[in-house]
Amino acid sequence: MRLRLALAAAILALGWAGSASAAEPDLIFRKSTVWKFLTPDDKLAVYGIDDPVASGVSCHFTVPEKGGVSGMFGVADEVSDISLACRQVGPISFTGKFDQGDVVFRQSRSLFFKKMQIVRGCDAKRNVLVYLVYTDRLIDGSPKNSTSTVPIMPWGASGDVPKCADFMN
Repeated sequence: MRLRLALAAAILALGWAGSASAAEPDLIFRKSTVWKFLTPDDKLAVYGIDDPVASGVSCHFTVPEKGGVSGMFGVADEVSDISLACRQVGPISFTGKFDQGDVVFRQSRSLFFKKMQIVRGCDAKRNVLVYLVYTDRLIDGSPKNSTSTVPIMPWGASGDVPKCADFMN
């Protein structure tokens, strides 16, 4: 019975991890932090993503990547220390409606149960998009997180500024 439950949980977790964001993040660069003999080094990797709903907003996040044997074979349980910075990189327009806490990007951080998520919200009072990155597990999550905000400002000669509240469900 326990074996069946464990197998069902593993299949569920693999399906859940597979439903992560379809777009792969752009690798900007990696920097070694710990030298390892004969296996890959531990590194910090910086990635970039574009918000799929708020065109004109990009986020960059830095994640630690374990080296060694477990990192070499992709079975390392990565730590939850992730930093996040999001900015307006062009005129902001919305391609659809969204809910508070909608997932912008999701990535597996271990073989089975741990994932990193970047979620989006709207501070309607200030007309600011709010992004939060955190990791969670099937059983328990991590309190480590990072937040970044993007005030929606005019871009170029256009004085029209959309209100994020108008695009919330």
